[in-house]
Amino acid sequence: MLQLSRFCALSTLRNTILTKNAFKIRNFTSLTKIKHQNSLLAVSRRLVNNNVGNDTKKSQKKVGYWLATCSGMVFGAVVLGGVTRLTESGLSMVTWKLLGEKLPRTEQEWQQEFAKYQQYPEFKMKNHNMTLNEFKLIWYMEYAHRQWGRLIGAVFLIPGTYLWIKNHLSKPMKVRVVIFGALIAAQGLLGWYMVKSGLEDRFQAQSDVPRVSQYRLASHLGLAFVLYSLLLWSTLDHLLPAETIQIASGAIKKASRGFRMFAHSTKGLIFLTAISGAFVAGLDAGLVYNSFPKMADRWIPEDVMAFKPKLMNFTENPTTVQFDHRILGTSTLGLITVLWWLSRKRVLPRRAYYAANVLILMGYLQVALGITTLLTYVPVPVAASHQSGSLLLLSTAIWLTHELKKLPK
Repeated sequence: MLQLSRFCALSTLRNTILTKNAFKIRNFTSLTKIKHQNSLLAVSRRLVNNNVGNDTKKSQKKVGYWLATCSGMVFGAVVLGGVTRLTESGLSMVTWKLLGEKLPRTEQEWQQEFAKYQQYPEFKMKNHNMTLNEFKLIWYMEYAHRQWGRLIGAVFLIPGTYLWIKNHLSKPMKVRVVIFGALIAAQGLLGWYMVKSGLEDRFQAQSDVPRVSQYRLASHLGLAFVLYSLLLWSTLDHLLPAETIQIASGAIKKASRGFRMFAHSTKGLIFLTAISGAFVAGLDAGLVYNSFPKMADRWIPEDVMAFKPKLMNFTENPTTVQFDHRILGTSTLGLITVLWWLSRKRVLPRRAYYAANVLILMGYLQVALGITTLLTYVPVPVAASHQSGSLLLLSTAIWLTHELKKLPK
């Protein structure tokens, strides 16, 4: 009996040990499986995050290239519009259709188009000796400008719709896209509204020169500059995001933020100077007082306040308009020079220094082009370069302020 009891006790002990070992093995196996599953889950999450990140970057690039194309085309429209104005081609087409005017192909169609033009003030008072071949040149120039504008609409609408449907646009970007579309549509309508001002029967005096309203011209150019600026800013957001920097000192941070405010102010004055240039173009003010730095041996010309009421001089007196443009241009160059000097003494993102260098080079080049345009009596190539230079100068200022976007607070 004693041996049987010992045998039973040993069997019970063995079974207990085996049970505990089996339990440990099961626990170990379960833990191993859980760890393995967690590892797989972590890897899967990393892959998903990487794919999402890559998809986001690809989407940003697609949207960025589309915006860059649109902004580049708006730049081209401004240049083409300037040449159209300088060659006095803008009033050659006396009708406007949303989807485009028919291109004359036969001699009879050209004669019909020319006959329409002959009914309006520009032909009657200024171009009454114009031949059909001369008319074709200015007509083609205005036609190219209008078709380019319609092409901008197509390049914006078709790819934009695709990017919207494919969810490549973020919610804030969708809001911007709607604004861009509205501005493009408004620009087309404003362009025709501007042209209509030159077709109206409001030129009665013998000395009157048929031309578009300088107010509508400035509005048309100003809206183009606003549209271009917004498109360029969004392009930089997607293709050249602003760099971040770390600044420990509070005083240095404050100085850098002050520099950013000064850069935005300079950008605003560049825009204002460009708009004043539209009044110069609209009134042919570049053809009076073709000397520099003085105006007919005077720092302030005698007829600068010749119109009454005096407020009219700033927008309707060619002398005053040119004088204001000179003052604005000189002031802008002064601010750009100070801005560049300050950039040498501030802690800024790396690319901001490059932008400041380009800005001062463009500033002096633009002033040189303006003076050359004045002294040479507004030749088309030089004057067109001067107008294009204003947009390049604004572009550089936009680049600089965009680089300062993420300064530490």
